[in-house]
Amino acid sequence: PHGMADPAISHSTALPNRAYTDPEEWLRERDEIISKTWAGLGFSNDIATPGAVYPVTFMGLPLLMVRDQNGHAHVFHNVCRHRGMQLMAEAGETGLMIRCPYHKWGYDLSGQLKSTPNIGGMGIHEVAGFKCADHALAAVRCEESMGIVFINLSGEAPSLAHNLEPLMSRWQALAGDHFEEQLIADSGDYGAMELTLNSNYKLAVENYCESYHLPFVHPDLNTYSPLDAHYNLLVEPLASGQGTRVYDLARGDDQPLPLFSGWDSDRLKTAEYLSLYPNVLLGIQADHFFVILLRPEAVNQTRERLQFFYADRDALTDAFERRRQSLHDAWSLVFAEDISVVEGLQYGRASPAFDGGLFTPLMDVPTHHFHQWFLQRKQRKQRNSDDAGMKIGQ
Repeated sequence: PHGMADPAISHSTALPNRAYTDPEEWLRERDEIISKTWAGLGFSNDIATPGAVYPVTFMGLPLLMVRDQNGHAHVFHNVCRHRGMQLMAEAGETGLMIRCPYHKWGYDLSGQLKSTPNIGGMGIHEVAGFKCADHALAAVRCEESMGIVFINLSGEAPSLAHNLEPLMSRWQALAGDHFEEQLIADSGDYGAMELTLNSNYKLAVENYCESYHLPFVHPDLNTYSPLDAHYNLLVEPLASGQGTRVYDLARGDDQPLPLFSGWDSDRLKTAEYLSLYPNVLLGIQADHFFVILLRPEAVNQTRERLQFFYADRDALTDAFERRRQSLHDAWSLVFAEDISVVEGLQYGRASPAFDGGLFTPLMDVPTHHFHQWFLQRKQRKQRNSDDAGMKIGQ
C-alpha cells in the first residue's frame, strides 16, 4: 500500500548529528535555509481582530504579529526603533497604537511611527531633522493561508500562493476548490493543544511524515487506521507524508460532523497527513482539518501548537461537542505517544556511533524526501558561496 520502493535511497546521505545538536548550525539553518522559504509563525486566530497583537520568538528572533484596522496581518521585529526595547511582552489587544513601554514612542498598526513624546524635552514632541516616517517598525514579509500566518524572513521567496500551489491542487481535488474558505477555527475547549518537545524540530517533522512506527508507537490508532492501509505521499517539492484509506467518519456513537462540501464522495475515508517544510504539519479528513506549528525555541527544544478547524460553523455548536471532544482526546493520545519517540531520537544524536543512519527503500521514502529538500538547499547555499569566492579571487 505504501507504493513503489526506491532502492537508491538506501545509499543516500542523511543529515548529520550536528544538524540536530549544534546551536551555531541551528542559527545558520535559520538564516541560510528557513529564511529563504515560507515558515509557519502563528495562527490567524492568534490575531483575530483589529488591534490584536501576539509576540513570538522564532529561532531566537523576537517577532510580533499584528492585525491592522483593515484586517490585514503584519509581522514586525518586536523592538522599538529608539533603544531596542521589547514592544509587547504578552498577547492581547493594543487598541489603535503600539506603544513602547520604555519611552512611550507610538506606532500605528501598520508599523508607522506616529508619536515621540518629549523627544525634544518635557512637553516637546518633535525635534528638527527627525522624521517619524524614516523610523517605521522593521517588517517581516507575511501572508496567510489555511489559518496560518506564514513568514518569509529574507523577503525574496516567490509568493505564498505559488509556494503552496502543488499542495493546494492536490487537496482541492480531494476536498473541493473552496475547502480553504470553509475552514472554521475552533476556539473552544477542544480546539487547541500545546506540547513542549525536548528535541530539534526536524525530528518532529520526520516522525510525522512516516507511518512506519504506527503499530509500535500508536497501538490504539493502528486498530482503526492500520499500517497496511497507509500510503506514502510526496508533494514536490515542498512536502511529504502519508495517507490512509480507512479514516472512520462514524467511529463511536457520536453524531458525525459536517463534511467539506466539495469532498470527493468516492474518497470519504481518505485522510492525508503532510509535513509541509520546514515546520508545519497538516492533517486533512472529510470532517475536520488540523495544523501543527513547530516553533523552534532552541536547537534541542520545540514548542508544538495544534489548532483544529471544521468545515461548518454548525460543527462548533453543542450538538457536536462530544464528537469534537472525542477527536481532541484521540489526537491528544497520538501526539503524546510521539513525545518519547522524538525525544529519544534527540538523545541518540549525542552518540558518535550514529551520524545520520539509514533509509529503508520503502518505509522511509517521506523522511528521505525531507532530508533531500534540506540538503539541496544547504548545497545551493554552499555553491553560491563558492561562486562568490571565485569571483573575489578572480
